[in-house]
Amino acid sequence: MMITGRVHSTESFGSVDGPGVRFVIFLQGCRLRCRYCHNPDTWDTAGGEELTARQLLDSAERYRGYWGREGGITVSGGEPLLQIDFLLDLFRNAKLRGMNTCVDTAGQPFSREEPFLSKFRELCRLTDLFIVDIKHIDPRRHVSLTGRDNGNILTMLRFLSDNGNPVWIRHVLVPGLTDDDDFLRRTGEFIASLRNVQRVEVLPYHSFGAYKWEKLGIPYSLAETLPPSSDRVENARKLLGCGNYER
Repeated sequence: MMITGRVHSTESFGSVDGPGVRFVIFLQGCRLRCRYCHNPDTWDTAGGEELTARQLLDSAERYRGYWGREGGITVSGGEPLLQIDFLLDLFRNAKLRGMNTCVDTAGQPFSREEPFLSKFRELCRLTDLFIVDIKHIDPRRHVSLTGRDNGNILTMLRFLSDNGNPVWIRHVLVPGLTDDDDFLRRTGEFIASLRNVQRVEVLPYHSFGAYKWEKLGIPYSLAETLPPSSDRVENARKLLGCGNYER
């Protein structure tokens, strides 16, 4: 039976979604409800367009000449791990075409239970890079921020470290929510305990996606929140140890 995935959209020339120039595939569906999410239109698991791996990879091939040595495809979302069967089919076929593969995930669907764990092990074999968001290091603050606990997310990062899969870590800096020095320091200590981190990035909060919340009729709780100052961004970079991973 042909496997299809629910796809929200694609981007032909992604420059911040992994090394080099990337063809970015945004899958539909996410269980997190991050208060700063700029793509709430990807939450609905029944939305999007059903496409096959071949259709997506044929589209990606058109831009392959721009990728250079480092570029490739990145699958983001939404949350790509919610469609792990399709993701596996996509990456198996991408590897047959010699494409570099990257997954941009928040890790929420991760489980050590079967059948997910065996599928995730296979995904690790097919994935050149994982980009993982650490929303908040504190479990209660994580629930307040996203609606879900972070235990299995941190477990996934430990798993990737033990497995030796290269990881980039990102942290969205939201004034009053994710910029507390103590929590940033704890996040930096957790990151330092991992053995596979290649890069750590601080992403300053912005409200560019607020109009999507309004369009969907969802109250946006951060309407009065301003972006962090450059000093607070630099402070976060220092506490997270960003400079230790830049290479």
